[in-house]
Amino acid sequence: MTTANEPPIIIARDVHKTYDTGRVQVHALRGVDLIVPRGEMVAIMGPSGCGKTTLLNCLSGLDEVDAGAISIGGMDLATLSDNQKTEFRAKEMGYVFQSYNLLPVLTARENVEMPLLVSGTRARVAHHRALDVLDMVGLVDWEQHYPAELSGGQQQRVAIARALVNQPQIIWADEPTGNLDSGSSKDVMDLLCRMNRENEQTFVLVTHAESVASRAHRTVQMRDGCIVSEHNNHS
Repeated sequence: MTTANEPPIIIARDVHKTYDTGRVQVHALRGVDLIVPRGEMVAIMGPSGCGKTTLLNCLSGLDEVDAGAISIGGMDLATLSDNQKTEFRAKEMGYVFQSYNLLPVLTARENVEMPLLVSGTRARVAHHRALDVLDMVGLVDWEQHYPAELSGGQQQRVAIARALVNQPQIIWADEPTGNLDSGSSKDVMDLLCRMNRENEQTFVLVTHAESVASRAHRTVQMRDGCIVSEHNNHS
């Protein structure tokens, strides 16, 4: 966790986001304020449609905000062009999704290599780095397997390896255990907590599962586009 005099890695101030469907306006975020210290694991909870995923997408620069300001690692996202934002995300952020989002025609290793190759890393370096990270998540022996040959839990561990391979400052995870049984869910959370502890990376998780949120340092509750409460977890 960060020291008291180190600036927070995530600062969101009075963030608003409205979606206009043409017939109705949906106020997805209504003045959200959030500060996340470097190295914290924070869980965002709330009922469906409360704005959890919208907040994650806005914080990570995948979506624009209508009003307010978001700073990541001291960088004001609003000052970045689309290309700069894409490069910033590729270097500083990793993403884990409920649906894994693995490419079915690539092996586990090739899926993990992809972010490195896209960012210009030499193939040999990418190959060794991918194997190192697959080893970290306990899947180096499965590097030649395709996603269809892996269990759900194994696929999510490959997705986590892909998110970690660039050694990002922040990992964003949207329902990372949503498609997993309880045993695989625990394994994935054990892995995320270990990465958070050992690498001091910041994790922001969106989840509906109390068992997942309880593993985070802090739980933030949302309702109707607002943060309504937060509490520190002591587990």
